Amino acid sequence: MNSKRNVYLNMKSIEETKKILFEQFGHLVTQIETLDVVQSKDRVLAKPAIAAISSPNFHAAAMDGIAMDAKITFGASEENPITLIPGKTAFWVNTGHALPEGANSVIMIEHLNIIDDKTVEIEAPVFPWQYVRKMGEDIVATKLLFPRGHRINSYSLGALLSGGIFRVQVYKQPKVLIIPTGSELKQWHEIKIDALRPGDVIESNSSVLGGLCEDHGASFDCHPMLKDNLDNMLKAVETAAKQDYDMIFIIGGSSAGSEDFAKPIISSLGEIYVHGVTMMPGKPMMFGKIFQKPIFGIPGYPVSAIVAFEQFAGPLLLNMQKLPEKEPVTVPVFPSRKMASKLGQEEFVRVKIGSVDGNLMSSQLPRGSGSITTLTEADGVIRIPANVEGISENEQTQAYLLRPLSSIENTIVITGSHDNTLDLLADQIKMAKGDISISSSHVGSMGGLMAIRKGACHMAGAHLLDAEDGSYNISYIKKYLPDEKVWVINLVMRDQGLMVPKGNPKHITSIEDLKDKGLSFINRQPGSGTRILLDYKLKELQISPADIKGYENDEYTHMSVAVAVLSGRVDAGLGIMAAAMALDLDFIPVVTEEYDLIIPDRFYHTQKIQVMLETIQTQDFKERVMSLGGYDIGNTGRVIYQS
Repeated sequence: MNSKRNVYLNMKSIEETKKILFEQFGHLVTQIETLDVVQSKDRVLAKPAIAAISSPNFHAAAMDGIAMDAKITFGASEENPITLIPGKTAFWVNTGHALPEGANSVIMIEHLNIIDDKTVEIEAPVFPWQYVRKMGEDIVATKLLFPRGHRINSYSLGALLSGGIFRVQVYKQPKVLIIPTGSELKQWHEIKIDALRPGDVIESNSSVLGGLCEDHGASFDCHPMLKDNLDNMLKAVETAAKQDYDMIFIIGGSSAGSEDFAKPIISSLGEIYVHGVTMMPGKPMMFGKIFQKPIFGIPGYPVSAIVAFEQFAGPLLLNMQKLPEKEPVTVPVFPSRKMASKLGQEEFVRVKIGSVDGNLMSSQLPRGSGSITTLTEADGVIRIPANVEGISENEQTQAYLLRPLSSIENTIVITGSHDNTLDLLADQIKMAKGDISISSSHVGSMGGLMAIRKGACHMAGAHLLDAEDGSYNISYIKKYLPDEKVWVINLVMRDQGLMVPKGNPKHITSIEDLKDKGLSFINRQPGSGTRILLDYKLKELQISPADIKGYENDEYTHMSVAVAVLSGRVDAGLGIMAAAMALDLDFIPVVTEEYDLIIPDRFYHTQKIQVMLETIQTQDFKERVMSLGGYDIGNTGRVIYQS
């Protein structure tokens, strides 16, 4: 058989898909079986789990299409189309594949005019990094995935494997075969972390789906990895379908790429009932029947795979055991900011939830279907119906919980500037007081002040420089929180500077070099303290932001800036020394700054905030901070200001 691209055009709603699924397979019933648990699911961590690698570990195509250097598309229009030559000026790519050398963007196949095998036209330009999953987009090496005391659930398995931490467990009733596919995939037990190459992907979906099978009372077998060869895959699936499995999953072959083979496999051996569901993530999901057994084409992106399972495969497994479908626990929440959504697609938005002033406030996490941490960090999920364009800020809506409500009530919500010590604090407070947790959202220092003003958090992390007198935070508090009584507690003093590649190959010595040497730069988002610091320095040096190549490109954390430098995407980025040291980058100091916690008075005296303040004063915490490098703890825990 020859490979060809296939497109799902006749998509069904979630309700239609479930109806068809149970019409075909609702009569299937299996005997209950049990298996000893031998893997880590539902175990509790004794030590913090720190990511050993970044994920992705390379720049990956986020869509099926064609990759190129974005600058060659500039000027393209309907009146003036630009011709691309596959193999020369552009390169065919499938979702998840590593970008070819020199490419920095992808055009979706739907937006191409394919003239012939050697010629493609485009009628619109693209911008750099469009439809590209940048290195470290999901996980950055040294990121705290879970603090000690965390109970590993099904989502955690994917995060641990993606971050280079390896454990699994099982329990059996119906029997499921999971078939991972893809030439780029690597099994965790067959590789060494330092031997990973661009294009290599640690296969984690089979462990995630296996864990979900266990959650639904089923056992699973994982088939040996199948490379992208249609004939070999067809034979393997046919052989497996004749064995004693009650259900089969093909992972990673349900989309529209030239090497997505789930559709031709199922069509050849049986019948497809649904290909494409109007939901995000999980749209490419398909299912059919071969040898009277249900078979699912599961999307390759981790979050898409999980949603597809929970909406369809999971309920069917329960039904096979005459068990009712699980009813999610829902609570009313208020979004801290507007959540937009596409008409015609039911969207599953992962959110953090905190109890503030008696209200449950939600803040959305990134929506990328390839980011497993949007589930491991989430407290709940908001389903936005297909017939609305989103949910307005502070419009009450329902979220179904991924953590117990009691745990959310005991969570300290910190919103604002990112700092690596917050990860240490989350682990330290969990060790000292196991029933209290920290949830931090990185929206910049000004975003933290606005969250306090909206009543969306317990405190904000900030390092806002006043250019007039060199002080930090106080003038901004007086301006933006004039009616709010607050306490300002110093967490750390820290070194900010330019992060550059190991060895400093461009011989960068100062901010002036960004302009003088025409260096590529990665900025922080508007409203962040680091962005304000840069603007202050540029003004002091009489340098226009327009003279900085990449000034308009931004990231939301110091570690994301650091991984942009490490990957070679940019020559330099402004950030804290601890982030540079974590990824073994060189560091050029610019300033030592004050990083404070701004706590409204009504929260300051609560038990969980006092426990946190006691924790940051401990010698154990301070020693851990100093081990990161680039910090001074002389004022840690000191009251800087009280309004």
